[in-house]
Amino acid sequence: MAVRAPDSAPAVPVESAVQPAPPVLERIDVGPVAWLWMNRPRAYNALSESLLDALQDALDRIAADPSVRAVVIAGRGPAFCAGHDLREMRAEPSLDYYRRLFAQCSRTMASIQKMPQPVIARVHGIATAAGCQLVAACDLAVAADDSRFAVSGVNLGLFCSTPSVALSRNLSRKAAMRMLLTGDFIDAREAVAQGLVNEAVPAAALDDALAALLARIVAKPREAIAAGKGLFYRQLEMGTEAAYQLAGQTMACNMMEASALEGVQAFLEKRPPNW
Repeated sequence: MAVRAPDSAPAVPVESAVQPAPPVLERIDVGPVAWLWMNRPRAYNALSESLLDALQDALDRIAADPSVRAVVIAGRGPAFCAGHDLREMRAEPSLDYYRRLFAQCSRTMASIQKMPQPVIARVHGIATAAGCQLVAACDLAVAADDSRFAVSGVNLGLFCSTPSVALSRNLSRKAAMRMLLTGDFIDAREAVAQGLVNEAVPAAALDDALAALLARIVAKPREAIAAGKGLFYRQLEMGTEAAYQLAGQTMACNMMEASALEGVQAFLEKRPPNW
């Protein structure tokens, strides 16, 4: 199945005092892939409440849409995402507000891993604090080779506790703790070496690399991808014996799918599968 990256982000509706631009732009017209563009370029796509709401709404709708086979999360402007909107956070300094905000953000991050479609972060510029968390929460990530990553809250006296959940499930413990304790940036090359992103390519080749990766994913049966993704994250939280039991059940059910039966038969007959 042919997949191409969009030539650019979707056109932005005219913004006015009455009609602000939407915080997330959505495209599902480029093959079976949904492109979600965070659309606060002047704020480096900081995760305001409205952006989180829009992203959550889009993810919920896409998760229920069987025609969408993969999702890309990207950012308009000079950066992928600079984390939470600190100005918005300081406008309402109450414990209840902060609890609601971080619960809202955590729900969005968890939704990425719960949805059946693979989600890929398209990273450029910087990804800091909750923006780095967003990269880590995605199933895969492809970055421009001049991108930089940090969980820099500690520099402001705020340990990046919620980002640490996703970060510690991507990097080794000591690599994650170094980022969390120092707030230092790492470059794209180190992000690949540490397991935060899958691939770093020249910025001009970013969309071509994404298109190639997406083509390999959407060529596989949707049912197998969905079942496998769900199993992958559930078994990570289990002991080994329970993980094998769940994996065996999942694989047995997968074997009964028409796509798996056809795939095995095609292999035996030395021909391409007819999916």
